[in-house]
Amino acid sequence: MSTLMRPRKVATDFPVRRSSSRRAGSRGAHKGLLFALPFLLGFLATYVVPIGYAFSQSMREKKSSGLGFGPSRVVFTGFANFAAILGDGDFWSSMLRTLLFGAAQITVMLGLSLLLALLLDGVAARAVRFFRAALLIPYVVPAVVSTVMWLFLYSPTGSPLLDLAHRAGTEVDFFGGINTYLSLGNLLTWQGIGFNMILISAALQALPRELYEAARLDGAKEWRIAWSIKVPNITGILVLTGMFSLIGRLQLFSEPLLLRQIAPESINTDFTPMMEIYDKAFKTGDYQYAAAESLVLAVVTGILAFVFYRVTNRKMS
Repeated sequence: MSTLMRPRKVATDFPVRRSSSRRAGSRGAHKGLLFALPFLLGFLATYVVPIGYAFSQSMREKKSSGLGFGPSRVVFTGFANFAAILGDGDFWSSMLRTLLFGAAQITVMLGLSLLLALLLDGVAARAVRFFRAALLIPYVVPAVVSTVMWLFLYSPTGSPLLDLAHRAGTEVDFFGGINTYLSLGNLLTWQGIGFNMILISAALQALPRELYEAARLDGAKEWRIAWSIKVPNITGILVLTGMFSLIGRLQLFSEPLLLRQIAPESINTDFTPMMEIYDKAFKTGDYQYAAAESLVLAVVTGILAFVFYRVTNRKMS
């Protein structure tokens, strides 16, 4: 008679090992949390807490008692500020004005940056380093300093450009109507063209040179290589610079605020959404409404940046 012998269970210390590995994993997680703790505290203090405070203030309003003659107090009103912003024509007009201006200015700035990067890609390395450093200088200069410099050049009194135009027998007005947008766009393009050119140029340098050599052997001209090989392979950096530029335009503040000193009739207090928020908070004193406008601007900026990224990425693919 055959007997089936069950294999004897072999004593193993696997549960013990698994338990010890769990304890080791737990200790590692705790150590990792300790390393990340300074970043988490900084993130909470500089991002989460200010946004939470702004949201808390946006749910309140300052009201006066006694037919407006009594002391004012801040009361909870829920989403009343957000409902008022939906019908605030000045706020949405400043948003639309900034978007249309940004669409035109960003297109010109990135087009010039791309053209300069393509030109630099075809010259010697020593010349590339020189022109990169020269074109990056406007970006290194603080925005306030460069704006004050252009404010002097645009000034109706004492501008050397106006003096030259007057000697040539012509009169130039840098502000009023479309000239206001051209002057501001010129300033912003001058500030950002070098930085964007550096990013595009770095993307061009990363492309394999064998592609160019193969195209030249096939008889392709330099402009054909640039249009059919270089530009299609750097669309990723073009989308990235375009998205960052769009976010920057919606946050436009210091440049028009300083130019307003010499052209208050052309640049009003709600020329951009940020100027509108600044005016509400520090001139009108309505901090609660300004906090609600800030949150609405942040949400709109995030949505537009996301849509821009998805649409341009879909076209690329």
